[in-house]
Amino acid sequence: MHARATISGTTIADTDSFEFVEGNVYFPVSSVVDREKTLTPGSRTSHCPWKGDGKYYDLHVNGQTIANAAWYYPAPYEKAKMIKDCVAFDKSKVTVGKD
Repeated sequence: MHARATISGTTIADTDSFEFVEGNVYFPVSSVVDREKTLTPGSRTSHCPWKGDGKYYDLHVNGQTIANAAWYYPAPYEKAKMIKDCVAFDKSKVTVGKD
């Protein structure tokens, strides 16, 4: 299977290796295009009882900044270890597809 994340037609992540958890595609962070420029620390955090503490990224694409549009779990709990080093995108801000 293949997954891609885009904003206004610009690909921001593309991979053949991903995890699908709770309706979200978790992309390997290495699949994010130009990740040093695309992802910067966001202001939001979250907690999931089975995944752990989440942190957010702001996305920078085509001259625009989209706040807290991606999240990751830097130290996921054992049950969620498959999403270590992965990032998911807010589907209300980013188009995510898999086939």
